[in-house]
Amino acid sequence: MSVLHRIEHLHDALAWEGDMPTQGRYTVGIAGEKFFREIQENGRFLGTVCPTCGITYVPPRLYCERCFAHLEEWVEVPATGRVHTFTIVHLDLDGNPLPEPRALAFVHLDGTDGGLVHYLGEVKPDQVCIGMCVEAVFKDKAERKGSILDIAYFKPV
Repeated sequence: MSVLHRIEHLHDALAWEGDMPTQGRYTVGIAGEKFFREIQENGRFLGTVCPTCGITYVPPRLYCERCFAHLEEWVEVPATGRVHTFTIVHLDLDGNPLPEPRALAFVHLDGTDGGLVHYLGEVKPDQVCIGMCVEAVFKDKAERKGSILDIAYFKPV
């Protein structure tokens, strides 16, 4: 299949393998940098609060998506939350079977209007349920690099 091949049916969509002759640099932006720096240095989550709507954004944003207000108030938010939705992953990104299935969830963080997608740990996949209370487990400070992977997983509480 060439790059110009038109996909007419969903089952025709395939992963494109090979090299792409492009260069670029991705940054997490101002809000993302502050968010990940706080995780790296202090093992805590920060959010931004809209003064007009009262929404607490996690991950943080610089502008409210509802009223477009500039968000300048940063607050520490709990590392606890509830499983909003989840899936059980059986294959890695290359389609190879994992040694054991893993649970991947969207965790709605307490006291916020947002949350994070991350792995669940210290729980068997068949024990995961929507509404389950969980807490972030951070890697040791020496192992943190300023990324979402500084969170080892979320565990049941």
